Amino acid sequence: MKLKSKTMNIRTLSPILLSALHLNVWAQPDDRPNILWIVSEDNTNTFIGCYSNDYATTPNIDKLASEGVRFKNAFCTAPVCSPSRSTLISGMYPPTIGTDNMRSEYLPPAFLRFFPSYLREAGYYTSNNEKKDYNMVDQPEAWDESSLKATYKNRKPGQPFFSVFNLMITHESGIFPAKAEADLKHDPAKVKVPAYHPSTPEMRHDWAYYYDNVEVMDSKVGLILKELEDLGLAENTIVFYYSDNGGVLGRSKRFVYENGMHVPLIVRLPLKYAHLFPGYAPGSVTDRLVTFLDFAPTVLSLVGIPIPGYMQGKAFMGNQIRPEQEYAYGFRSRMDERYDLYRTVRDKKYRYIRNYMPHKIYGQYSEYLMQARSLQSWQNEFLHGRTNETQGRFWEVKPLEELYDINADPDNVNNLAGNPEYRKVLERMREENRDWIIKSRDLGFIPEAIIFDLLQNNIAPYDYSRNSGHDINKILRMAETVGSGLAKDKRMIIKGLTSSDPVIRYWAAMGCTAQPGLVEDKNMLLPLLNDPEPAVRIMAAEALYTVYGEKEQVIEVLRQFIFSENQAEAMQSLSVVDLMGEDASVLFSDVRKILDKDPNSWAHEAKLARKILNHPRKMYPSGAVPFVLP
Repeated sequence: MKLKSKTMNIRTLSPILLSALHLNVWAQPDDRPNILWIVSEDNTNTFIGCYSNDYATTPNIDKLASEGVRFKNAFCTAPVCSPSRSTLISGMYPPTIGTDNMRSEYLPPAFLRFFPSYLREAGYYTSNNEKKDYNMVDQPEAWDESSLKATYKNRKPGQPFFSVFNLMITHESGIFPAKAEADLKHDPAKVKVPAYHPSTPEMRHDWAYYYDNVEVMDSKVGLILKELEDLGLAENTIVFYYSDNGGVLGRSKRFVYENGMHVPLIVRLPLKYAHLFPGYAPGSVTDRLVTFLDFAPTVLSLVGIPIPGYMQGKAFMGNQIRPEQEYAYGFRSRMDERYDLYRTVRDKKYRYIRNYMPHKIYGQYSEYLMQARSLQSWQNEFLHGRTNETQGRFWEVKPLEELYDINADPDNVNNLAGNPEYRKVLERMREENRDWIIKSRDLGFIPEAIIFDLLQNNIAPYDYSRNSGHDINKILRMAETVGSGLAKDKRMIIKGLTSSDPVIRYWAAMGCTAQPGLVEDKNMLLPLLNDPEPAVRIMAAEALYTVYGEKEQVIEVLRQFIFSENQAEAMQSLSVVDLMGEDASVLFSDVRKILDKDPNSWAHEAKLARKILNHPRKMYPSGAVPFVLP
């Protein structure tokens, strides 16, 4: 860890010695620190002034940074709220416990407890203001209070607290309502548009609009900090400010680039607790690499509670501080109504991305995402041939691997994966990605339809992965064949079509989808239309349509699952209907029934149905435009 400070208040005592010296102090409840989390929605670190952005208006957060330590290398695990918050509340990697697909009520393993419950048992008052969104079955016992009015002020006199305030103003939806340019505080003409965005009026407007929202968010941070000060609690409270994920303009939130994964993190420790972060001084900056996996163990470490062995992160402060990690791991699985699968590894210089569904374009139509006029304008520019190569890439299929030099290329537009000069870096990061997937027993490679069935049978995905013969090594190897084009992988895919493992059959069928012509004889795929596993049947149907133009048998398979009680089966089936367009028009009357009860339903199946029928949900006056490639 390297700290740059305005002062030379550098402590040299080891964490173990510091822990021993303060052991008796921790036994006195009155001396335990309060912990306050201030969490903003959907903003990358670069939206904050103290992260070298003169265009941003964030005086309160900047002041907090001058009083605390600013982290240069803090990362969420997922570029969207619910999987990311799953990490925060559990201290575990979502693909390990099966909470990686967005917006699900997944069943965690029995041993997993929301970490505030440990503080509550130790006498802390725990409060959460407004938002949970943990992507798994709730544990309300973790909180003394969780509501729109929740506050630490309701605790007993002198009781230490852990309190969370979630600020919604910077959420993605904040740029959806129309706002006149005359009402903008930030000048659209002066905004710096990243290289991957076209400089349309709508794009510049939304960038400025979002900076306005960040300014409002900053004022709310100021009010929370002032209240803490006015109540005489600042000298006993460790304050965290961070964002729950990056964002928010197109290709940031939901995507594993820097603008989706790199979050601001500022921690202010009162002088009496400065020993809990060796080298701490007001106004300091650290390049220590931390991720959301580290937040739960760090809070427990700060208050002297033993860190449970199941937590996968490392405490970066407190009496149980651990050595710095070299890599930050991240992921994308299903987000909103669209399936895709990325895994990413970041060190202090490079970001590596592996795309396991390279045949899908980056910018798959997502109803919520497309509410932004800036994204609509981007799509329109592409459809009319007015984007350059960098800007148009978002609407095209993906390479297998991506590698970016963050310092030289903060926008992540110059893919170095094919550059011979970076071969060793690529190989190192690729191997690190594989090792982590295997070590973490990544459940994201199992079709969500299978995960859904497990939950219906009250089986935690974590337990399934350890008790069912689930072979992550073989599954990963099969997933790596998709789109590779290698002769040896072609042989592996063909063999995988008859595997005894349905997950292997699923990925083998996807391999056929991604590489038309790989399987010369469609009779090799036809038996999978009667596969005992529905996810395999639907994937085989997609392959047969994509590669051979098969319609009749494909439509019969899709019809079986449009109304499935297994929501993942329904989404997977509807996604293929959407792919087929008018070729699946015979199914449109069935699709229309999904909307009969509630045309404006938020359900993912309803979003897909509206897209198929070209009936976008009019969430805001602009509505959403259908995505149609020329």
